[in-house]
Amino acid sequence: MPQIPRDKSLDSTLALLSDGYSFISKRCQRYNSDIFITRLLLQENICMQGEEAAKIFYDTNRFLRKGAMPKRAQKTLLGEGGVQGLDGDQHRQRKQMLMSLMTPQRIQQLAAITTDVWRGYIKKWENMDKVVLFPEVREILSRAVCNWAGVPLTESEVEQRTSDFGAMIDSPATIGLQHWRGRLARDRAELWLGNIIENVRKKKIEVDKEAALYVIAFHRNLQGELLDKRIAAVDLLNVLRPTVAIARYIIFAALALHEHPECQQQIQADEDNYIELFVQEVRRFYPFFPFVAARVKQEFDWKGYRFPQGMRVILDLYGTNHDARLWEQPEEFKPERFRHWDGSSFNFIPQGGGDYYQNHRCAGEWITIAIMKEALKLLTTNMRYDVPEQDLQINLSTMPAIPKSQFLISNVRQID
Repeated sequence: MPQIPRDKSLDSTLALLSDGYSFISKRCQRYNSDIFITRLLLQENICMQGEEAAKIFYDTNRFLRKGAMPKRAQKTLLGEGGVQGLDGDQHRQRKQMLMSLMTPQRIQQLAAITTDVWRGYIKKWENMDKVVLFPEVREILSRAVCNWAGVPLTESEVEQRTSDFGAMIDSPATIGLQHWRGRLARDRAELWLGNIIENVRKKKIEVDKEAALYVIAFHRNLQGELLDKRIAAVDLLNVLRPTVAIARYIIFAALALHEHPECQQQIQADEDNYIELFVQEVRRFYPFFPFVAARVKQEFDWKGYRFPQGMRVILDLYGTNHDARLWEQPEEFKPERFRHWDGSSFNFIPQGGGDYYQNHRCAGEWITIAIMKEALKLLTTNMRYDVPEQDLQINLSTMPAIPKSQFLISNVRQID
């Protein structure tokens, strides 16, 4: 039986922090292999990339999610006890609850709310010399998703709640003060939402029965019991936080528009659904999730390699989306490539792969696409702006990444 190539470093944690999104790809190239073993935080991990690797990774008979994500990610980004850490029937039942929120009508409602909030911000931006777009879009999405989910959000709370959502997103791969900010932000958010959920259950807060707050507050587990209010808060955050995270994709879309102005007219015309091609290419091309983790359920062999029970396996999302075997000229931004995409759930995996209902694929992926489309329409049709000179470099060693300047705009004008 062939041996999986082994990274020569005693421990690669610092290399991971240094290389960021390219960590797995660099070593796959070095060892001429889609798979290798490395030590991270003194634990051995199997790292993989590519379509075949994704197909095996999302086989629920071979992999579990429980205990796969490092504690620092659970304490900041994901929370503990939520749907991401469940397996089997528990996962399927909880995921079904989240997917019930993703009807076309509800998604379109969220997109419409986002548009309304954004239009109000255009008026504010018209009176500003310069606008740093990234924090502004985060605030827009915080307002919109809380409104849509039925979560009460007073004007005085907007800044703090937006800051907390952002800190949870920004902190899993950081060390020191920024990481602890993420932990404190999660604690605050879970306490805030836990109290709201308790008040909904006690009928002290009225909420639409189709809203995420109501659905999650009254969801019952396989034993027929209401979720602990903290666990319910974690899963409500699994609706709110990822929606706010779409701000990164919107900034990347604005950057793509700036760097490829020839696309703007095609987006405005939207012939043959061009706007969706553009959105998908933004999601493929720019860095979002770097990788995901699982643990081997029971020992098995794949392509002659042995996967020991309990071993953590890390799938490279960014590297798979830039795999030259799957994507012609992967480092070129070409929306038209998606006219001929085969629709595979394993070669295009910016927010995970596999089946939405059975696997751990992001339940909010359809929301991401809908909101990005609305944002592009607003940027190209409902407003005009200048892009002043700034540092638009994207540092791939920073996870999650964003242009250094966070995308400055000026001379904003509303177009009716």
